Amino acid sequence: MPDISTATPRIAIAMGSDSDLPTMAAAAEVCDRFEVPYTANILSAHRTPERMLEFAKTAHLKGYRVIIAGAGGAAHLPGMMAALTPLPTIGVPVQTRHLSGVDSLYSIVQMPRGIPVATVAIGNSHNAGLLAIQILACQQPELLEKVQAYRAELAEMVEGKDEQLSQLGYRPYLDRMAAK
Repeated sequence: MPDISTATPRIAIAMGSDSDLPTMAAAAEVCDRFEVPYTANILSAHRTPERMLEFAKTAHLKGYRVIIAGAGGAAHLPGMMAALTPLPTIGVPVQTRHLSGVDSLYSIVQMPRGIPVATVAIGNSHNAGLLAIQILACQQPELLEKVQAYRAELAEMVEGKDEQLSQLGYRPYLDRMAAK
């Protein structure tokens, strides 16, 4: 197993505030699972625009291959980073207190032609992490094998649940679900 703590990070996980970390942690967990080196940074598009600008403009020179950017509210971070980097950028809308993250989703998904941001569901940095891994896997056969194994695990899990549902019936199955 490679030592990812000393390897060149390939994925940059950026968030606009430390309050976004509980949402963005799932992307880091995915990177850990697939043993892909990453960094996590707080880079506010509004409070530290120069830091964010420098990071985004130089990310490809530092060995990054994909950026995952999460933000709530106005959620300018993913779009601004996408505008400044040639790397694929994945936006994660972070749930907000007042509009439940719909404002963040609209902000991230409504990018102008020529500056794409792949956007996942509100709060779903897990899928952002998986998408980043799949992008890297296009050029890394060993990582592609891990993605395929992960998909096989998901299929096996669903098949196991289907078997339990068939054996128990829906009411006892629901009761088991409620007990968890």
